[in-house]
Amino acid sequence: MSSSATRPVPRPGTLQIDAYVPGKSKAPPGVKLYKLSSNETPLGPSPKAIAAFKASADGLELYPDGSSTALREAIAGRYGLDPKRIVCGAGSDELLSLLCQAYLGPGDEGVFSQHGFLVYKIGILAAGATPVVAKEKNLSTDADAVLAAITPRTKIVFIANPNNPTGTYLPFDEMKRLHAGLRPDILLVLDAAYAEYVRHNDYASGLELVASAENVVMTRTFSKIHGLASLRIGWLYGPEGVVDVLNRIRGPFNMNGPAIAAGVAAITDRDHEEKALQHNEKWLQVMSEGLAALGLEVTPSVGNFVLLHFPDQDGRRAPDADAYLTSKGIILRRMEAYGLPNALRLTIGSAEANEAVLAQLKAFLAGSKA
Repeated sequence: MSSSATRPVPRPGTLQIDAYVPGKSKAPPGVKLYKLSSNETPLGPSPKAIAAFKASADGLELYPDGSSTALREAIAGRYGLDPKRIVCGAGSDELLSLLCQAYLGPGDEGVFSQHGFLVYKIGILAAGATPVVAKEKNLSTDADAVLAAITPRTKIVFIANPNNPTGTYLPFDEMKRLHAGLRPDILLVLDAAYAEYVRHNDYASGLELVASAENVVMTRTFSKIHGLASLRIGWLYGPEGVVDVLNRIRGPFNMNGPAIAAGVAAITDRDHEEKALQHNEKWLQVMSEGLAALGLEVTPSVGNFVLLHFPDQDGRRAPDADAYLTSKGIILRRMEAYGLPNALRLTIGSAEANEAVLAQLKAFLAGSKA
């Protein structure tokens, strides 16, 4: 069969993808950098994880365990799970993409919330399927809007809980209600990347739903509270059928040896995790109250970041604030790609970084009034 194409043509939807742009990481020369754009932990990884990573250097010529057995067993031991129902990946991003690859194709639809993680749309389009956006209510996932977006073509629903970049969450009762409204052939993907930070009694990461349903999976990451973003470690807990599918299509050595070793050490170091939790709990409150006291609107967050909304006034909008803060070495995340052009996302950083943000935003807002 002949073709008129003059060069290789990608599958439908690929060229509609806007490439993911990570948070900025550079400050002007001579200015101390406070990178608060990527939701990284200011405490860094567990010393035990660092030691395990360094020790793995002695075996770099060897292929890693293709099943990530030690890491799956460590995760299972921590949360009381069946290791056979865990899949590990190069960050939860890889697992989200694999789910799209496995369960979506041309003519299918994937649903996600209005300000949900950008990777969902990328994965849906890359699979040749159609992304469908469900409106949010007060920057929170709206279960009724998600259910209203379901059509006969829907195959996957992505829910970030807590949501990035808003920091809001869907209570467990609402999540159960949402799940009950889905057809059994629709896969509900609960992205719980920030679950460890949540201190609310009405929240659940999704493990309970996965345990009792054939069409729910939960993804988690080591990039946030465990401080191993550079090693790209994610994991998924799901029903046996979904796990079997993912193990058929993932790369045979999709996890590297140093990452497996560091991950095992990290998830078993409960003391380090608790220090990170306590730091975040303290400074999340301090920053939320301090920013509000400056006159900024702050979306209540349960994660390790806050979403700041700026006045719609010349010289005081989010891009103006971003330019000013960058000149002072403070790097926040612009939100245009998420449909929030007058907001910035701020990661909870070290005490020094947090205090610098409050001081410089105070100066910016005072100066912009002149």
